[in-house]
Amino acid sequence: MALKAMKENSSSSSSSSSSSSQQWKYDVFLSFRGEDTRKNFISHLCKEFRQKGIIIFKDDRELEKGETISQELLKAIESSKISLVIFSKNYASSTWCLDELVKILECKNSGNQIVLPIFYDVNPSEVRKQKGSIENDFEHYQQNDERVQRWRLAMTQVANLSGWNLQDREESEFIQDITKDVLNELERFSHSIAKDFVGMDSRLEKMRLCINIEELNNVKTVGICGMGGIGKTTIASVTYKEMQCQFEGSAFLADVRETSRKYGLFTLQRRLLCATLMERDIDVYDEYNGVYHIKNRLSRKKVLVILDDVDELEQLELLVGKKDENWFGVGSRIIITTRDEHLLIQHEVDQIYRVGELNHHEALQLFCLKAFKKDCPPQDYMELSNKAVSYAGGLPLALNVLGSSLFARSVKEWNSALKRLKKIPNEKILSKLEISFDGLEEIQKKIFLDIACFFKGKMKRYVMKVLESGGLYPDIGIRELIDKSLITISDNRVWMHDLLEEMGQEIVHRECREEPGRRSRLWLYKDVCHILMNDTGTNLIEGVVLDYMFDQGYRYMSSKAFLKMKALRLLILRNLKLSKDIEYLSNELRYLEWRGYPFKSLPQTFQPDQLVELHLSYSRIEQLWKGVRPLKLLKIIDLSYSKNLIKTPDFREIPYLEELILECCTGLLEVHHSIGLLERLVLLNMKNCKSLTALPSSLCNLKSLKVFILSGCSNLEEIPDNIGDMTSVDVFEIAGIGSTSLPLAQPWDCLCPWWPMPKKPTPAMSFELPSLRGFCILRRLNLSHCGLTDAMIPYDLSCFPFLQHLDLSGNDFVSMPESISQLSKLLAVRFSNCKRIRSFPNNLPSGLKHLSMEGCSFLETSLTTSISRNFKLENLHFVDCKKLQSLRDLSSTVLQLSAECLTTQESIPNPFEASTSRTSSFALIKWVRLIEIQGQNRRPLARLMSYMHFLLVHNSLSLGLFSANTLVSLCLASSEVPVWFNNQGSGSSLEVQLPPYWLNYGWGGFCLSGVFRFHHDQPPSVDTCTVVCDLHAYNLPSEQSLFLGRFTMEIAQDLCITSDQLWISFVPPSSITCLDQLEGCNQLKASFFSDQLEVKNCGLRLLYYDDEDVVDILTCGYLYCCV
Repeated sequence: MALKAMKENSSSSSSSSSSSSQQWKYDVFLSFRGEDTRKNFISHLCKEFRQKGIIIFKDDRELEKGETISQELLKAIESSKISLVIFSKNYASSTWCLDELVKILECKNSGNQIVLPIFYDVNPSEVRKQKGSIENDFEHYQQNDERVQRWRLAMTQVANLSGWNLQDREESEFIQDITKDVLNELERFSHSIAKDFVGMDSRLEKMRLCINIEELNNVKTVGICGMGGIGKTTIASVTYKEMQCQFEGSAFLADVRETSRKYGLFTLQRRLLCATLMERDIDVYDEYNGVYHIKNRLSRKKVLVILDDVDELEQLELLVGKKDENWFGVGSRIIITTRDEHLLIQHEVDQIYRVGELNHHEALQLFCLKAFKKDCPPQDYMELSNKAVSYAGGLPLALNVLGSSLFARSVKEWNSALKRLKKIPNEKILSKLEISFDGLEEIQKKIFLDIACFFKGKMKRYVMKVLESGGLYPDIGIRELIDKSLITISDNRVWMHDLLEEMGQEIVHRECREEPGRRSRLWLYKDVCHILMNDTGTNLIEGVVLDYMFDQGYRYMSSKAFLKMKALRLLILRNLKLSKDIEYLSNELRYLEWRGYPFKSLPQTFQPDQLVELHLSYSRIEQLWKGVRPLKLLKIIDLSYSKNLIKTPDFREIPYLEELILECCTGLLEVHHSIGLLERLVLLNMKNCKSLTALPSSLCNLKSLKVFILSGCSNLEEIPDNIGDMTSVDVFEIAGIGSTSLPLAQPWDCLCPWWPMPKKPTPAMSFELPSLRGFCILRRLNLSHCGLTDAMIPYDLSCFPFLQHLDLSGNDFVSMPESISQLSKLLAVRFSNCKRIRSFPNNLPSGLKHLSMEGCSFLETSLTTSISRNFKLENLHFVDCKKLQSLRDLSSTVLQLSAECLTTQESIPNPFEASTSRTSSFALIKWVRLIEIQGQNRRPLARLMSYMHFLLVHNSLSLGLFSANTLVSLCLASSEVPVWFNNQGSGSSLEVQLPPYWLNYGWGGFCLSGVFRFHHDQPPSVDTCTVVCDLHAYNLPSEQSLFLGRFTMEIAQDLCITSDQLWISFVPPSSITCLDQLEGCNQLKASFFSDQLEVKNCGLRLLYYDDEDVVDILTCGYLYCCV
């Protein structure tokens, strides 16, 4: 009966108890007549409640001296979840009790409290009707008094509620029943607590799974980690309120970090003991004494302990002990909140809950509760609210602070406040976040500030390399920042919350707000321009990083500012032009990257003893420096695409050089003979150094060299005979070496080492291929377009047991030696445009996955005898193999097949039968035709991707190769959008949510795709059909639209489209309108349409200059091999 009554009482209150402002202090308020019950029933009931962890208010124990009792009682009633009214014979004789009763009923009627009556030695009907002893007590009051009428009404209504009646029952049994039912009601009540906090239901459910309270046979520790302000303490608090009643004792130790610093850990030990044992004073005089008491007094007690905001392992070891030390009784649960995940790993917690940000809907709801005291904003505040929510980035702390600060403000004031945030961050938010920064070691602070100012959104590999060069030990440093919830790694990029980025940048701005030259780091265009134009550089500047420079104003920028930057350790610039020659660069530089360096050499005074990496691609350098420079720490020199470079430096004083990149240095005439002294050199790339005629014989002394690239060195007359002495080489590429008429028609061809070259005859090379037998660990060998005949190919290929990739494209041999079958590790073979090859060996390596034979016009049907169904082939290419009749009996693992010019389609098997469990990315390319690249037909896929890569990597149209509006498109047979397009949709339109700051991290354009076919009832009626794609950008939720352009593809009738076709198009930034207005946009919409063609599905990918997926595609040569 009592339990049913409680359900009835709580139904209304729970439905309306989601007042986010309600702060519960007590579980139960006791209203009783002291002279009747204090020393017997109430005393026993309170003892039982305390043993079960129920927090009670009892007026003779909880009130402080000197306080106004009536007011404190009112507050206590309001702060209690349940009121127990103990009606006894003399209850009505106390006006104090009757006033309490009125207030209790008032709280019940407002929906904020559960009220339960207990009838102790009194008949319930006498209480309802005020008869018997109750009537006698009321006779002493003025019956016409309004106050008395309220008392009578309150007593009647409360007595009508179902509760407990002692009657003739045993008091101990009676108290146990009351306690059990109160605990049940508190548990139900606690479920409604989550409704007071936005997004708490799902987070609380995760906590329940982590805690698993039903598992009673062990002690379990759960860690909650996340960045500051993410809601860790709130989650722990709600969990505590929900579950504390299920334990024999409980303690919530708030702010462990700060309390332990101010008052010592023994203070927290005392709080833990007092709360769990429910004793007022427990003497703990030092930490070791506290450990003794906790271990001895709580080892058989089932407790719930919350340690909030822990930051040191010692705090855990002295408060809850090490794992398996068994300080607490079976079934106990320990919950730890911290910003440092590694701390939880060190403590060996059983579960870790990593708290994420609120989603947009939750964030908007929380913000509105603070800003408007309701769930959603008024219509005229909608756009402003979304801007504020976007700024907060799902961080509850920021949403609370911003919402509260904007409450009851006008639209004009909101606009002003949000504009101010862009210039001046909110101090209350930053101060909370800055706690994490203050707790870092100095080297960790440097890494954090470098990432916040320079590297957010950059590829992890690049960031690690730059930080390593600066002596910052990023392998451990990055991991520590991740553990402390200050950064994350996503898609191999380094990220941090926008507010943490803002906090880091604000820390740097505080160094000197007025003068950028007096700050440690510069990353804003206006600040760099300021110091270069006004010559305000100082020795306080440690790093300058500027990804992009505009042409405007360079005539007013002087290099003199660098004279004062004595402490500069990091300099990364893109295409910075200066009005005068540079005279000085800091000798403290450890990493120097200046793409498009505009001078002929480095300053004569430049002696960077600390320099680790030097990157001057696309520079106007003719010679790095004259004579010998002792650079003992230098590991990498990259001078790629420096067309004016004439000769390399003297390497005698660069003993630790590991990488030398001279790719496309087309004016290079001489490689200094001291290169042979570089005992640690592992990579030498001289690809496309077309003016180079000879190599120093000392090259052969490079015993550590692993990657050696000479492809495209068309004027190279000889290679040293003892080249095979370089026994560590595992990648050797000499494609087109010595072939002066090799048609490297466009600069981007050299970016595709494994793709087909143009189908033109290649003259034989003018010198013999030296012996490569010393390359015993070779993994990749590229001898394409070297004019090799049968006699020039090694008869015994078994000397390359580790070979994985072999490219012999464009050569003149007729057949391959049978020894190729002994290359057990071979994965990919290319024989593209080998015009004379007629047959393959009887056996190919069974592990072969990629086989390409494009343009082998004499290849005959005997090929298939080399390929069995036991092979692991995934990619086959036989375009333009005119004598090839059939491809029957292929392996079922084939995922990509290109087979243009076969006699009949029927001769091609379906390699994607039900026997294979793998999903192909697309079934069959029947034909491939490039529609447009500057009006010339090219090999399609390779040309499209290489063009894209050229624009992305080189980020310049200054070479005059392309017009500003050049688009690249191709069309091929396929029914699927490749998985490389990471945004896909069915139908003719696609909406893409753009990530924050998407425009700021090397964005290089869009790649569009669409699958289309003719309408079934509309065969082609014109010479060409047109597919159109319109691009729009939006700034939600305002829905303000920007038209970015219309991009079209014309399909010729002679293509005879009878199946699904795939259109792919690269759209560079230069082809997009409204480019200067894109920054505020957060959504993109691509709409495809055509009069005669039906668009089935579509895809879109954002491209970036350092997009590893693009680079990987270029390296392996396949867009469609991903599944």
